[in-house]
This record gives sequence, C-alpha cells and structure tokens, in this order.
Amino acid sequence: MNERIAHIALLVDDYDDAISFYTERLDFHLIEDTLLTERKRWVLVQPRGEGNCKILLAKAEGAAQKSVIGNQTGGRVFLFLYTDNFDSSFQKLVENKIEIVRPPLDQPYGKVAVFADLYGNLWDLIEPAK
Repeated sequence: MNERIAHIALLVDDYDDAISFYTERLDFHLIEDTLLTERKRWVLVQPRGEGNCKILLAKAEGAAQKSVIGNQTGGRVFLFLYTDNFDSSFQKLVENKIEIVRPPLDQPYGKVAVFADLYGNLWDLIEPAK
C-alpha cells in the first residue's frame, strides 16, 4: 500500500488575493483553479519542485471558519517549506516583502526561519542539515 498526503486545506478570505500571494510573492505554481459553484472554487497551489504536497486554498464560509483564518493551528507554525538553498530562498522572501517572524537560526536539524503568509499563518523555511 502506498499512501501520501495530497492536499492540505488552508482557509483564506479571498481566492484571488491568496492566489496572487502564493504565486507572485512565494513563487508557487498554480495547479488548478476550477469553478465549482457560484461561490466555490477548487484552487490548488504548490511550491515549485518534485513531489510537493499541494495546498487547497479554501474560502472560509460562516463565522466559525472566518474566525480562524490565519490561525488554524492556534499560533503554532503550520506549514514547513523545505529548500535546498536557504540563503537564496530567504532572500526571495525578504525581496518579496514577506513578514519574517523569526530570523534565520542554525538548528541541529538544519537552518530555519519563520515567516507569515498574507493571513498570518506561520511557516518554517528549512534547509535540512546534510
């Protein structure tokens, strides 16, 4: 049996703002943007590279979902973006005016920095230790 996580849903306030952030500022690839209903779309983005899990940009509906946009994990780092060139990837974040929450640190598991997406979700940028 071969199992894998294919998508992770990320609540967003607006499809187009989220697509713009992820494709233009994080340089992710827009995989799919399909209209499902008058209000609902199936929007998948993913980092450039092989075998990456996709993010389903899911527009929040109702007060309960809207209340946790940007805080789906109670303030913890939510997503982990691996890179094979930390310095270049980090510089791209800075150039694209991505909010850096914690500056780069060398850890036993690799080099890491924390950044926030347009809604405040926390991400680790990590270059794993060799």
